[in-house]
Amino acid sequence: MNRLIPIFVGAIAILAFATLMLVVIPGAQIRDQAPAPGLADYTPQQLAGRQQYINQGCVYCHSQQPRAAGQTLADLSKGWGRAPTAADFAHDRPHQLGTMRTGPDLLNVGARLPSRDWHLTHLYQPRAIFDWSIMPAYPYLFERKKHAAPGDVVVKLPPEFQPKGEVVVARQEALDLAAYLQGLNRTYPAAPAGDAVRDEGYALSKGKQR
Repeated sequence: MNRLIPIFVGAIAILAFATLMLVVIPGAQIRDQAPAPGLADYTPQQLAGRQQYINQGCVYCHSQQPRAAGQTLADLSKGWGRAPTAADFAHDRPHQLGTMRTGPDLLNVGARLPSRDWHLTHLYQPRAIFDWSIMPAYPYLFERKKHAAPGDVVVKLPPEFQPKGEVVVARQEALDLAAYLQGLNRTYPAAPAGDAVRDEGYALSKGKQR
């Protein structure tokens, strides 16, 4: 029984130390950073699309954090753009950094692929664009009709994916998600001094390994 108290106190101390180093101090470093110059706030449609991005679980397969050239040149060579800083996510609550890359990084997909038609086709059926794609299709974000109504946005599909005698039109959810993806563009210059704060932990860990 006498040993339980030191163990309990030690566990609390470790948890408090980890919270301080991993949550409190990093949060204090970036809390007061203003949005990066050139960063526009999300429009209402983009915010609705961002919620769809969360609802569909896109974060489980896509990241939004290209790594710095000092860590790897792979991300830069793939055209994913510069490494972001905290100021690039000033309007993101919660952020969608992601932890896996089953698919490509999407932080600058709006710059790489600005076409709404491309995104709608890709969301409806990724194999209509890349026959090797393992991305799931999202047909429930669309509607099949005999004829498009005025104002409908018809999805452009190759003949082999076009439903016979029908057209595929985008629901509002698909249009919102496409607008959010089109808005992902952090190709403006990085915020001053943002790189130093971003790479501080990585630089310290590399220094300790030497």
